[in-house]
Amino acid sequence: MKSASSATLPPAKLAVHSKVSSQGILRPALVLFVGLTVLCGVIYPLAVTGIGKAVFPDQAAGSLIMHNGKLIGSRLIGQEFSAPNYFWGRLSATSPMPYNAQSSGGSNFGPSNPALIDAVKGRVDALKAADPSNTLPIPVDLVTASGSGLDPEISLAAAYYQAGRVARERKLDVDTVRSLIAGLQLQRSLGFLGEPRVNVMALNLALDRQHPAAD
Repeated sequence: MKSASSATLPPAKLAVHSKVSSQGILRPALVLFVGLTVLCGVIYPLAVTGIGKAVFPDQAAGSLIMHNGKLIGSRLIGQEFSAPNYFWGRLSATSPMPYNAQSSGGSNFGPSNPALIDAVKGRVDALKAADPSNTLPIPVDLVTASGSGLDPEISLAAAYYQAGRVARERKLDVDTVRSLIAGLQLQRSLGFLGEPRVNVMALNLALDRQHPAAD
């Protein structure tokens, strides 16, 4: 139903009235659009980035790890270690290479999938071959991949399981290696999220720095 004011206007004046009404709606809409674009698309990102760099400079830069003046990685992304004198991290299902941040993801294999079973058996065999005398239960995070394929950390159980092998290869007392693990232990986030763990790269770097492997 037409309003009483518009119904009494002649056609020419009605067209002018509609045009004026449309312009009255369009202008504030455009002003609001531009204002929100500047606020949310420019001011807010710059403010968050600036605060992040000022308060958390290391995290804002990617938690990068420098060694002898060279960038060697990030504490947020794992790397593959296979030498027996280093701690090994979690399996990675990313392709075409392990810990590929550009293809982060898991294998999506179910627990009964033969491919997953074969991968677990292969890792179990590798762990036993590298340390035949180790009778400790093998922690699950040493034989399975994570959902991201990029996990840089392992559980304390996984680190302690490997302590004997690393100590033997570096000709160290196993208690020395276990103390190193304990010293680099990361606690639960906020005191209740997750489990105590250790960063594999940080652990291996500490090994090379404090107890270099024999030639």
